[in-house]
Amino acid sequence: MEITTETKGEFAGWLTWPSEVFEYETAGPFYFKPDDRGYVSAFRAERKHMNAGGVVHGGCLMAFADFSLFAIAADHIDENYGVTVAFTSEFLSGPIEGQLIEGHGEVLRAGSSIIFVRGILSADGVPCLNFSGTIKKFKSRKAS
Repeated sequence: MEITTETKGEFAGWLTWPSEVFEYETAGPFYFKPDDRGYVSAFRAERKHMNAGGVVHGGCLMAFADFSLFAIAADHIDENYGVTVAFTSEFLSGPIEGQLIEGHGEVLRAGSSIIFVRGILSADGVPCLNFSGTIKKFKSRKAS
């Protein structure tokens, strides 16, 4: 997957995958970068992320957690690509507009084709979603 560096705004210097149109344009934009715990992913909750109850829509949080799976496992994916084959989550609280939503986690095990990840999302430091997932890794297809 092609990784690019954001050049402006709050997330200048953060990394993203613009070829992931849903995560970059529709649900996001979502970003990630290395930190002292591995990788952190983040986005700022906007009006477009809210549900009728005034908190971030659960589907948005799950989409961001799925993005976070890949950010957390970035060093294990390398030049390959992957798909999520299993995903579980539990909602812990409802973030509101304007909050910084961050994802942290760890790779539990990485084999040659399967990566197991777990993590947690927080809104301004308050846990809002616990998640775990499994990524199936594939070799990148080269154009002939």
